[in-house]
Amino acid sequence: MLEFFDSHTHLTDEQFKGVKQEIIDNARASGVTYMVDVGYNEETSIDAINNANMYDNVYATVGLHPENCNEFKNFDFIYNLCQHDKVVAIGEVGLDYHWSDDKDTQKEIFVSQIKIANELKKPVVIHSRDADMDMLEILKKNKVEYGFVMHCFSSSIEVMKEALKLGAYISLAGPVTFKNARSLIEVAKLVPSDRLLIETDAPYLAPEPHRGKRNEPAYVVNTAKKIAELRECSIENLAKITTDNAKSFYNI
Repeated sequence: MLEFFDSHTHLTDEQFKGVKQEIIDNARASGVTYMVDVGYNEETSIDAINNANMYDNVYATVGLHPENCNEFKNFDFIYNLCQHDKVVAIGEVGLDYHWSDDKDTQKEIFVSQIKIANELKKPVVIHSRDADMDMLEILKKNKVEYGFVMHCFSSSIEVMKEALKLGAYISLAGPVTFKNARSLIEVAKLVPSDRLLIETDAPYLAPEPHRGKRNEPAYVVNTAKKIAELRECSIENLAKITTDNAKSFYNI
């Protein structure tokens, strides 16, 4: 059976309340043997660790998302939670200018979390929305020593190339299956094989043919099939390289 790795999901989301075991079972039945449950503030980071402790094939990240910067008190929770064995990265962190104009605070908190990741020897899961130039500038000035992934990549080929120069992994999600995903289709074709990850970002951004519905880790297989088609490779090959890459990135 093929093995797939959903490198970024949110099992802590309210949409999975009461159906988490069903979601895990669906994933396993579809060949999704690994998942990373991504925190975005203290509460969800704790919940992600609880999920990781409950399910042997689930791992967790901890961090403060740019949209949650208003919750900032201190970074003690990151240091404390990273003591858990199944915490594999800092994230998701980064910049999001779509909803907020408080760019300076976002930048400061992002840079601080990069430094913490370096100190704790963890990779970084990066969220970037409407902020590519500032994102690249920060990454050039603040070296991420243990690797980083541009999660749910939705930017241009030029941004991808600049990120790759800095050592990025590129993670593609459901939008690459959408009919209007012209730029992402080219990105999917051009990402180097050793830098490609796949994810759902569930419960958001369900791929075709589930678009508009609640996403779940099992659907990462749909994204994988589309990327394999675009890269003109077998689904077996796509599953292997993305699973191997995710294991390497997260040190699993």
